[in-house]
Amino acid sequence: MATTHLKHDLRAVATHFQIAGEFKEAAPYGSGHINDTYAVVFNQNGGSVRYIFQRINHSIFKNPAALMENVERVTSHVRRKLEARNADQITRRVLTLVPTREGRPWHAGADGNHWRCYLFVEQAATYDQITKATQAREAAKAFGLFQRQLADLPSPRLHETIPNFHHSRRRFDALRAAIEEDACNRAATVKQEIDFCLRHEPMVDVLLDLQARGLVPERVTHNDTKLNNVMLDDATSEGICVIDLDTVMPGLALYDFGDMCRTGCSPTAEDERDLAKVVARMDIFEALVRGYLATAGEFLNTVEKDHLVFSARLITFEIGIRFLTDHLQGDQYFKIHREGHNADRARVQFKMVESFEQHGAAMDKVVKESND
Repeated sequence: MATTHLKHDLRAVATHFQIAGEFKEAAPYGSGHINDTYAVVFNQNGGSVRYIFQRINHSIFKNPAALMENVERVTSHVRRKLEARNADQITRRVLTLVPTREGRPWHAGADGNHWRCYLFVEQAATYDQITKATQAREAAKAFGLFQRQLADLPSPRLHETIPNFHHSRRRFDALRAAIEEDACNRAATVKQEIDFCLRHEPMVDVLLDLQARGLVPERVTHNDTKLNNVMLDDATSEGICVIDLDTVMPGLALYDFGDMCRTGCSPTAEDERDLAKVVARMDIFEALVRGYLATAGEFLNTVEKDHLVFSARLITFEIGIRFLTDHLQGDQYFKIHREGHNADRARVQFKMVESFEQHGAAMDKVVKESND
């Protein structure tokens, strides 16, 4: 690692945190696209110790203080749960915030940047793509355990770091407005995709209606349940630590499971142009179900379990809606690398929805067998 040509002065940032020893080096770390993340090394007692430094992207997260209040409450609650059952290696099983010199969980710089520091979780790694069912099972177990650990988080309610993040009705209404406005004259080129969305509109209200009727409860959810947000132990492959807690907030457990399926069951990149390759991987779905229910099954109610398969379709449809909306509005939110990039992304999501629909009976059977 080297500290040259970094976007930020990590040596200066480090002086604000309670870290012993001598600053050695720093380098960008991980594959995240939102925050600026660095691995920073210090010499301590003759050895090297690593920390994670992150600058919170306040363009996306408008209230970093509220976000960090969530992170502190969540990590403290999980740590207390681990301590109560005498768990081993607790600092590897939950993210540990390093306090500032003033004892705060984050540092607010004079330049407007907000920084946090975590202990580095050693002897574990993240993976960007699920290549085998065991990875899917371990990630799902970890996310299910995370939800279970936070099921009794005391009041007050967590802050919504991105309000209405999974409000599928609002997402659909935004698409309809973008179609009507057609600001970039693109609607005619994606008529097939628009027709697909209009046919599937009844989906968007299902979970919202169940929640409004009190049949599906609000829970503390992660809201970004990709494989690379779980660290897998190098020796055992166990899903040992859930990371990237910026979107941990009130939500539905089904949103998290649905997003696991959306990101895990797809065999291709999110922008694959050969749609013949886009077919849901049923072995991965089965692994996700078995892993998730192994840890979350004891607190989920019957209605939640009955809608696990539906959630895979809904969340996949929702992100497709978001890609298509952004395409119609001129690619304002998602970064693109070619013309029509967001339209390609939307097509992949809609093809996955179709694949989930075709495998619906088999998926229902997997859930039933895993729940018996």
